Amino acid sequence: MARSAPALSSFTAGEISPRLEGRTNIEKYREGLSDLTNMVVMPHGGVTRRPGTEYLGEVKSSAVKTRLIAFQFKTSDTYILEFGNQIMRVFRNDLQVLNSSAKTITAATKANPGVFTSNSHGFSNGDEIYVDSLGGMTEVNGRNYLVANSTTNTFSLQDLFGNNINTTSFTTYTSGGTATEIFEIATPYSEADLFNIRFAQSADTMYLVHPSYDIRTLTRSDHNNWTFATLSISGSPSPGLSGSDNRPSCVSFFEQRLVFAGTNNNPQSIWFSKNGAYTDFTVGTNADDALIYTIASNQVNAIRYLSATRVLTIGTSGGEYVLTSTNDGPITPTTTLIRKYSNYGSASIDPVQVADVTLFVQRGARKVREFKFVGNVNTGGYAAPDMTILAEHITDGGLTQFAYQQEPDSVVWATRADGTLVGMTYRREEEVVAWHKHVIGGAFSGGQAVVESIATLPSDTGEDELYMIVKRTINSVTKRYVEKLKLFDFGANTTGAFFVDSGLSYSGSAVSSLSGLYHLPGENVSILANGASHPDKTVASGGVALDFSATSASVGFGFTSNLETLRIESGSVDGTSQGKPKRIHAITLRLFETVGVEVGNSTTELDRIPFRDSSMDMDTAIPLFTGDKEIEFPGGFEDDDRIFVRQTQPLPLTVLALFPRMNTFDL
Repeated sequence: MARSAPALSSFTAGEISPRLEGRTNIEKYREGLSDLTNMVVMPHGGVTRRPGTEYLGEVKSSAVKTRLIAFQFKTSDTYILEFGNQIMRVFRNDLQVLNSSAKTITAATKANPGVFTSNSHGFSNGDEIYVDSLGGMTEVNGRNYLVANSTTNTFSLQDLFGNNINTTSFTTYTSGGTATEIFEIATPYSEADLFNIRFAQSADTMYLVHPSYDIRTLTRSDHNNWTFATLSISGSPSPGLSGSDNRPSCVSFFEQRLVFAGTNNNPQSIWFSKNGAYTDFTVGTNADDALIYTIASNQVNAIRYLSATRVLTIGTSGGEYVLTSTNDGPITPTTTLIRKYSNYGSASIDPVQVADVTLFVQRGARKVREFKFVGNVNTGGYAAPDMTILAEHITDGGLTQFAYQQEPDSVVWATRADGTLVGMTYRREEEVVAWHKHVIGGAFSGGQAVVESIATLPSDTGEDELYMIVKRTINSVTKRYVEKLKLFDFGANTTGAFFVDSGLSYSGSAVSSLSGLYHLPGENVSILANGASHPDKTVASGGVALDFSATSASVGFGFTSNLETLRIESGSVDGTSQGKPKRIHAITLRLFETVGVEVGNSTTELDRIPFRDSSMDMDTAIPLFTGDKEIEFPGGFEDDDRIFVRQTQPLPLTVLALFPRMNTFDL
């Protein structure tokens, strides 16, 4: 009988394909996992629990599929744009932007429904407004409502589920208060076309294209002052970029030129503006003149994307091209050169750029490829290796959208067709390409919650921010909420931890109940109070009662984080340990800033590791633990030797390494 103590000290291969279960001879097997759910691979080698998502607001209409687009004026002034059916709304600093003119409330009745007076308010039934600063009747403050029973000077309120607000039991109104409409602007884009919009931004102007719509500009003048306009293009001869079947499907900036590509009539053509003059497409032979280039190909391969780095990468349905110049200088009408470097073909999904690499989704939407420079552009060129070769199952059903979160751990996020959020920790300099999947808390129509759109923004906090639209069934109604992934770095203790989804947090004087949960009526929620796990509660009347008073809390849908190893290869007297009975009799779990974890040899036999001792109060936070935990494993010899790690509480978990001690029975 062989005794062994293998070290599982790096998980930088992430979750790998079941098809690799027999490849114990490759290094990636030793760094891979069978399951990694709601955990993120860190470039250092360990895995950490993803944070929860913070509820920011409901979309304009939850009956309509909605898209998020990031708008970055500067790193300290960024916006998330919510595109719905022919409307756009704006989030700034995680709040919905309001109209500039707040309407003053002068009276409020105690009735069912309550009637609010605001002279010449201008609201219509169904408008969404934010009400705040009422004196006396404070129960209505700080919430979004729908306007109902509107007259010239009065209106009633409904919650976002359409229920009348009964103010009969509220305190008596005394004075003051404002009602402000959520800012929105009309757009030409219908629901069916939202996810095929392509865009490029320069300063405070964004250029948007779609083959069914004229080219539009979106200009920001203030937080609540945005303007859509049809772009007026000059040029002789006519650039052919307007009118039916002549509208571009792709847009980018490259070397101080605005670039359009891929109309229905000319799917392989690219139009470059004059240098520094984005609306002038007058062609000529001067170095700064506009130019038109049509890719020569044996087949009609429509252009699917443009990606500008040092060169312009052009993804088509039949292959990938690079645009450069013949003399290594700027492109001009006489020096432009396009070469084809791969034949994989691209899906109609915007790629992401990581440093000088373009990551794109191959035609079929299952494989992610890395388009990168591998030598001299004239002799070496570009390659497009498959980033999903070790985890082809992770994209099952196809990907629909990409977003890149550079900080803190360089993660490429993607939405899957079934609504699962997947991530790839990507650090090529450290040879880290690690996939992980994420199931957001809550449910839709009896299944898991559906992530429909994602977008990222840079931040001055040290972490880029990932935003998403999540579709769920709430109180038997379909709801789409805008949410943000909270910071990975939650602070030095668990009082700042946030491991709930569609959640809200509280910090202040001691309270015995938590309110503001009007978006989760009737839902069972997980709670962290004073940094300690609290029993689950059901939301009623927009809140939950606590079993003990708390000065800090986070509350929302709970979620489970899972780690499952592959069959461990530990060796034996006569070779491999695979296929032989073996027993893990103990394990050392090396943790970093963790509280609460279950470990075992199957999903049904998990033991919770204690972190609290008899000297600690039950309603106070347990200090974050960094170090080793020793666990004894029960059971006998088995062929399927795996280690399972799980976290179900709203608490942090970071696993740095697993050190099992095993016996292998040589037959």
